[in-house]
Amino acid sequence: MAAKHSLKSLFHRTGETSHENNPLSMSDEQILEQIYTTHVHSHTKFDVDSLFILVENTLRRSTLIVDSVVQGSKATLEQVEDKIPQANFNSPLCTLRQISSEMSCKPAGEEIAHKTTMTILVKLSNYEWDAKAVLTLAAFAMEYGEFWLLAQHQPTDPIAKSVAFLKRVPVLTRPAAVQKHRQAITELNNLVKTTLQVIELIFELEKLTSFDTKDVPALLPAIEQIPVDVYWAIITIVAIVTQIDYLTTETGNKQDLSHYGQKINIILSKLRKQIMLCRQQIEDAEYHHRLRKFFQTPTEIMEVFKFLVFSKDAPQLLYDGATKTPVEMSVLKKKNVYLFISTLDITEEEISVVRPVYEYIKSNDQYKIVWIPIVEEWTDKQHKRFEALKSKMPWYSVQHFGTIAGYRYIKEEWHFKKQPMVVVLNPQGKVQHANAFHLIHVYGMKAFPFTISDQERIDREIHWIGPVVGDTHPSISTWIKEQKYILIYGGKDKEWVQQFTKYATAFVNDVALKEANIQIELFCVEKEDRSFLRRFWSGIESLFVTKAHNTVDAVTQEVQKMLSYKNESGWVVLCKGSSVVECGHGSTILKTVAEFEKWKEVLLKKGFETSFKEHHETIVRSTHRCTHLEVANIAGKLPEFIKCPECGRTMEIFICYKCCHTDNTAVTP
Repeated sequence: MAAKHSLKSLFHRTGETSHENNPLSMSDEQILEQIYTTHVHSHTKFDVDSLFILVENTLRRSTLIVDSVVQGSKATLEQVEDKIPQANFNSPLCTLRQISSEMSCKPAGEEIAHKTTMTILVKLSNYEWDAKAVLTLAAFAMEYGEFWLLAQHQPTDPIAKSVAFLKRVPVLTRPAAVQKHRQAITELNNLVKTTLQVIELIFELEKLTSFDTKDVPALLPAIEQIPVDVYWAIITIVAIVTQIDYLTTETGNKQDLSHYGQKINIILSKLRKQIMLCRQQIEDAEYHHRLRKFFQTPTEIMEVFKFLVFSKDAPQLLYDGATKTPVEMSVLKKKNVYLFISTLDITEEEISVVRPVYEYIKSNDQYKIVWIPIVEEWTDKQHKRFEALKSKMPWYSVQHFGTIAGYRYIKEEWHFKKQPMVVVLNPQGKVQHANAFHLIHVYGMKAFPFTISDQERIDREIHWIGPVVGDTHPSISTWIKEQKYILIYGGKDKEWVQQFTKYATAFVNDVALKEANIQIELFCVEKEDRSFLRRFWSGIESLFVTKAHNTVDAVTQEVQKMLSYKNESGWVVLCKGSSVVECGHGSTILKTVAEFEKWKEVLLKKGFETSFKEHHETIVRSTHRCTHLEVANIAGKLPEFIKCPECGRTMEIFICYKCCHTDNTAVTP
């Protein structure tokens, strides 16, 4: 949707209107409230572009003549290049004469200038805001241009001389008058130039309103301010006319232009910054759209990469971490490329996730890894950090000390949230996986080459217990191969861990289980080192991300349950080999184990797994507990809603800010 004026909203935000008519003591809101009442939304259309061209031509030449008169030199009008309006343009002469008559022969004073400006705005109520400014400036330019044209031609043209006397031109242009009013004429002429620039920028800003404010957010506040800026441009023109009247008639009071000059210069500076910001945002938006097209249309990976990473003037070399030398970007040509994207806060552990991939593909020339560091502002400290990290990565690195050209795309389309991610691209630059980091983290090379189809394949083939625990602990790996039952447990509450260990030990050694030839191993994750615990929960979190968008099945619910237990007093998983039998909260599983006497009789009839699950489900049904998931601000798109793994209802979403740097895992320079 194109940007629109939201005057009404601003009108309602203003408080009580000041009854003073001195604009110098009025706020922008008070001015806006008054001028809003003069504006009608059914706008009169005319060729405002051509009118502005003529105004610009007139005032640029006129102000140059004034400068030459004041300085005593000849005007170099040949250097002024006039623009050309439409051939069929008709000047709105009657309107211009009406505006001109409203401005002429008014006494000096801010309140009178304000009243005159309001009258002009009423007469121009049906015009757009930029048209109001251009029409007023045109009415002034018609008089100002004629005045200085007569001043230039009166020495040689009898008609010009006669008309000049009627217009009182000699009163201001005689050498004595110029000497007397030199400062006032210079101030006035400079203010004309500045006001022209302001209206030119307002005109330019209005032309940008065809862009969507979603793409160009700086447009909205700039456009909302346009009516007030137009007001100040018009009242400044009114004040200039009053000053010209004073200088040519030598009657009445002198108009003080300094306040208008200060205000109009502030507006000029502000408009320049706003337009510069808008144009930057437009350029970014257009780049963003082109980049999106790049990824939608098959092309060459090297070209896609270059457009994603490098700005126009940036050096386009990569750093080869294996040879410690710069290399041409052509090394990526016709290759499958893994974009390893991270901030400089990446840890050794996170780097180690990608290292096995590099070791696996280094002898296969069809696959390359490139690290793209995301740094919003480079400092000496950041440079040192970058060098330290780069030295630990044997793959390619982007050595571009500026903002990555496609940072917005990476953030918005690939949902980069300052956590590491791996984007998989094929040789045509098509995305095969928007973030395979978690897939690699959990399954390693079993999921190679890490496309979406590989993720779907591995979800069908491999249960989650093996990758999360079995692959990192030799005992569990052996038990899984032997298809033994395993009770894996842990929790934040040491007392609960001790209690469960006591009951579980008695449970697994019960005679009834021995007679039924049920052998159960116990594994407490809390007894392992902190590194194991960190890998365990980061593995669960990675699993959650890889399965978050899947159809909710038993495995997905198990992973969600496990993640919800991370900060609970206790939790337990009963599995056979790598298959999960039951996953539950510490309190309900503890009770199931402690009450073995109640359900051991059905063990032989229904089997161990069925009887365990049924008794546990009976306890769960009689116990209500709230489930919550805490997920780090990971890279990748998370689902908009998740169903509770316990009761099936849609879970509410909360935002939590948490600092948890309990260990020094970051790479230090």
